[in-house]
Formats: sequence, C-alpha cells, structure tokens
Amino acid sequence: MKPALALLAVIATGLFASASSAQSQNQLRPTNLRVFGETAWHAENDFQLDWDQPALPDGDFVTAVDYRLSDASGNPLPATTLPWYTTHIEHLHVAPQPGSYTVEVRLEVGGQYGPWTSAALRFDDVRPGPAPPLARAGWFAGDEAVAVSLGHPPGPAPVSGIRGYAVSVGPGSGVPPCAKTTRCSVAETDLRGGIEADTIKFGTLPEGASVVRAVAVSGSGVAAAEVGSAIVHVDATRPEVGIGGLAAGWSQGPVPVTVQARDALSGMAAAGPSGPFTAIAVDGGVPRAEPGAAATAVVSGEGTHSVAFYARDAAGNSGEKDPSRASVRIDESRPTVAFSRVQDPAEPERIEARVEDRLSGPDPRRGSIAVRRAGSRQRFEPLPTTSSGGRLLARWNSDAYPPGSYEFQATAYDNAGNSASSDRRDGGVRMVLTNPLKTTTAIVAGFGGQQLVLPRCKKENGQRRCRQQEIESFEGRPTTRRVPYGHAVAYSGRLTAGSQPLGRLPVEVVETFAPGSEIPMRRTTVETAADGTFATRLEPGPSRQVEVVFAGNRVLCRSGGGKVSLDVLGGVLLRASAASARIGGAPVVFSGRLEHLAAPIPRAGRPIELQFRLPGGEWSEFRTVRTDAHGRFGYSYAFSDDDSRGVRFQFRAVAPAEDDWPYEPAASRPVFVTGR
Repeated sequence: MKPALALLAVIATGLFASASSAQSQNQLRPTNLRVFGETAWHAENDFQLDWDQPALPDGDFVTAVDYRLSDASGNPLPATTLPWYTTHIEHLHVAPQPGSYTVEVRLEVGGQYGPWTSAALRFDDVRPGPAPPLARAGWFAGDEAVAVSLGHPPGPAPVSGIRGYAVSVGPGSGVPPCAKTTRCSVAETDLRGGIEADTIKFGTLPEGASVVRAVAVSGSGVAAAEVGSAIVHVDATRPEVGIGGLAAGWSQGPVPVTVQARDALSGMAAAGPSGPFTAIAVDGGVPRAEPGAAATAVVSGEGTHSVAFYARDAAGNSGEKDPSRASVRIDESRPTVAFSRVQDPAEPERIEARVEDRLSGPDPRRGSIAVRRAGSRQRFEPLPTTSSGGRLLARWNSDAYPPGSYEFQATAYDNAGNSASSDRRDGGVRMVLTNPLKTTTAIVAGFGGQQLVLPRCKKENGQRRCRQQEIESFEGRPTTRRVPYGHAVAYSGRLTAGSQPLGRLPVEVVETFAPGSEIPMRRTTVETAADGTFATRLEPGPSRQVEVVFAGNRVLCRSGGGKVSLDVLGGVLLRASAASARIGGAPVVFSGRLEHLAAPIPRAGRPIELQFRLPGGEWSEFRTVRTDAHGRFGYSYAFSDDDSRGVRFQFRAVAPAEDDWPYEPAASRPVFVTGR
C-alpha cells in the first residue's frame, strides 16, 4: 500500500471508531425523559420524573440508575443511585425558593455509565397581587354587552409570570372565581393571554346588580390572595311615563300638558346632554326634550291633537321608537241655542230649545230654561230642565203664575264647557208667552147631593157676562156644615171650561182634618161624569175642611172649588144605674163613654163635665171627671137633701172644646133620676 493510502486508511479507521463510541453512548441514555407537566410551572414543590429504558444490544442490561438535582445556583448536587429497574421517581423536591431547577439521570450498563440526560423542574408558589375589576360607573342598558377591565397586579410578577385572570359574575355577593381559594386551573382561568389580556366581555347580563369577582393567576396557577370585586348595574326596562293636565273630554282653550317619567333602577336624574331626558311631541312635530324626569308643552288650537311622549333613563333605555300617545281636544267656540219656532198646541207648556255645536257637541248633562215677567229686571227663574239629543226641554207650570206676558231664556253648554244663552226663537223672534196658555177651568162644589145650578155666561162686546141670579144660586151655598157624630156627608160639584162641561176627568177631593186626628189629610180622586158633575161620600170622622181641586193637564188650567168646613159634633153617651134614688141611701152610678173615631185619647184621658137641671131650668155643672184611654168614665152620686124627695132630675155629660180635640163640643142625651 502506498504511504498516502495507508495514512487515509488509518484516519478512516479512527473516525469509524469515534462514531461507534458516540453511538454506544447514546444507546445508554434514558429515552423520553419527562417531568409531569414538564412545560408548566408547578405551584407545589413536589415533582415526578418518568423515562423509558433504551433498547440495548443482546446480552446488555441496565445495572443501576443515578440521578442528581441542581441547587439554587445551578450547581449539581451529589447523585443518588436507584435500583436498575427504576423508570420513574416521585416526590422530587427542589430548593424552597421559586425558580427553574435541573434534574439529571444516567444509566449504568455492564459497569459502563451513559451520559447525563437533563430535564427542567419549574417551581413557583408565589401569589400574584390583586387584580381589581374596573367596572364602568353608572348603568348598562339591558341590550348592551357588558365588558369589564381588570387592574394589573402591582409589584414584581412571579417568576412564572402572569398566566391571566379568573373572573366570575353573579347576583348577590357573587360567586368565587375558582373552586379553590389558592389555585386556579387552566380551565378556570378565563383570560389566558398574560397580564395584558385584561378585558373580559360578558355579553348581556340580567337586570339588576351583578357582582364581578376576579383574581390574577400566575403561570403556575397560583391565585392572588385578594379577590377583587365590583358591581355592575343593569337596567333593562325603559322608564314609565305618564301625562298630566289632560281633561277627560274637551277643553275650552290651550292645554298645558306635563309628562312625568319614573325609573326604579337607573333613575331619571338630569345629567347633561347624554343623561336622562323626557320628551313630548305635538301633532308629529319635533319632540321637545328636557333633561330629567319632566317635560311640558302647551297644546293650542281648535280640534283634536295627537301628543306623543317618552323618556330615556340613565342606562339609555328609551321609548323613542314606541312612544306613548294621548289626545287633546280643544273647542274654543260657543254652542248655538234657539227656542222652537212655535208652541205645540197639544202641549203649550212644553218649552223646547235646540242646541248645536260643531266640535265637542252639546253637553247632555247641563243646560237650563228660565222664565221671568216680560220687560222686568227680575232674575230669571230656572225651570226643571232636561237635556238630550241636542235639545233642552222644560215644562212651564203656567197654572202657578198669574196672568201676563213672560219671557224665556235658554242656556246651553258644549262638552268643552263653553256656554251660550238666548232669548230668541229659531228665526230671531223673542221667546215671549202670554199666560194663561191653556184653557181656563172652574169648579163649583158643596155639601149635598143635588145638582148644582151653574151660570149661563156669554161674551158681550168682548167681555164675559153672567146672569146675576144664577151666580147667587151657587155662590150663596153655605160654606160650613155641622153634622152629628158618626154621620157621612154627600159632597158634589161640577167642572167646566167656560160654559162647556168637562167630563171624564179626575178631580181630587182633599179633606184636611182638625188637630188631634189620627191622619192629617185624606185625598180621594173622583172622575167627572159626561156633564162635568161629580159626587162623593165623605166618611164619618172628625171635623175637617174640604176642597176639590182639578190639577189641570197639558191643555186645561188648574182650578179649585174653594174650601168648605165640615164641623162634626162629638159623641157622648151617658146612663144611670137606677131611675130613682132613695134620699140618704145608696148612690146612683153615672157611667158613659166618649166616642173617638179616628181621634186617639191620651193616657190621661179627656175631661167630661157632668151637669144636672130641674125640668125647664138651666144646666149646672156638679162634677168634672176624666175618661180613661178608651173613653170610658164613671161617677157615683148620692142624694142626701130631703128637698130632692119626689123631684125628677135631668142629668147629662158634656164634652167641652179642646185645642187638640177634633170634634165640636157636644152633650149626651139626658137621663132622668127621681129622688124618693
């Protein structure tokens, strides 16, 4: 071999030997040396190391395992030998100071040591500083996404750095960000972009107050000792708005309206152009917005106006897209009112006026018709008036007014409160009526059942004249009649209009009883016959005044027959216990009863005078007694004078006049007693 070639061969042989030696060393390394959570920092000083045994040539095997740790300065510590079969190490502890340490492992094969293979052990149990949530002041609207920034933890960061932040949100006092107070898992770390990833978006939150809680999390998962918190306020409800100043119906003139807003959460306190406001718009115009909880506008002009109103609260909730609405109706014009052109002949006392109003319409609840003497300055006297269908209607009781001319005034209102008065008919003629409007009537009446003689009257030269003797024939009838106790009395009369009899009409007989009667008054309705006459029977009872009245109707005037008196004598009964009396012997008992039909007797009774006389002589009172409550009385009388022997005496009982006794004074029939 040439020298040069020999040299090359030697060099090649050396290189092959070196490559084989390196390959042999690599075969002695543990494979897949790994630390549990190798790429992460550990919060606990407790590590686990794992590896796989290498593939060795046939006949070779591991005889021992050595491992060693480095100290805080990175210098290797003495090695520890483990059994040959070891492929993992548990509970490795590094120096207590946080930092990144090295662990090395080598294998011994047949007395030959392989190279050291290393792995990093990262330990950090330092808690970061607080990361307070920085919630926006004020309120979020219900449809607004809520985002909260977090303050960076102060001071130096842990050696593992800041992984991010764990954040929670909830009602009440909130919920913890992590299940453990000192540790946060990766899944529990909501923001994992390091210290600068400091804003979290929650989206929309429920209405009310929500508490945001947050902690900074180190690279090893250690949570800050202090949990920061902030309150997020959400108002999802737009303000309530109400409008005041609106009338229930129509108004007479410009209407100031005020809108009031209320918000139970974020409130309506004025806070400048971007704060809460209340707005009002009239007839589609530009809304008038005023800061705070109230806005006012004046609505004017006749007609119906549309008012829209809304508000925005401090959270920004607004009713602008769907405002509340109300209507304002204004009528500034008076209604018109006029009486009917003519009176209805069938109802001359019916007074009617028509009311018109083009906007709000006639008010059916108000309106009046009044009357006074024509040409006088007296105040108009209102008549009972009804309003319906745009008409005022009154009935004038002309019977209650003396003859003469009367003028009328109608006052009407519209639904806005505007009023108008008129004394004119439709057509412009003054509303004046001459009384009597209706046909006059007359009644003559008196006691007895005979037909009354009526005057025959006729008009001469425009005047009504009656024959004198016929007038005397009924005007001369007695106005008072006296009857015994318990008698009924006939009462009759006739109703006429001029010389024409008025038949088939009701008249009312009014009996007004004297004081002390059970009833003060009795009314009896009687219908006239075809010839206008009527008759009735006045029932027995106390003294009274009697009058007949025709109430009139729509075409006939009221009339009365004048009052007459019916004086009723009292009823007294007397009897003696014997027709003769022995002088000095047993007394004679006089007893009797005071009749009292429809006249109650008080508990103290009524006085009765006992009288006697000789035949042809004057009556003399010898005793006054009192009845009981039933009208009974009695008295014992003894004959003691010898001069009375053989004398026939007359005795009677007398009921005297009393203010509260409704009967005339009366005496009983005499009774006779002879002395013996």
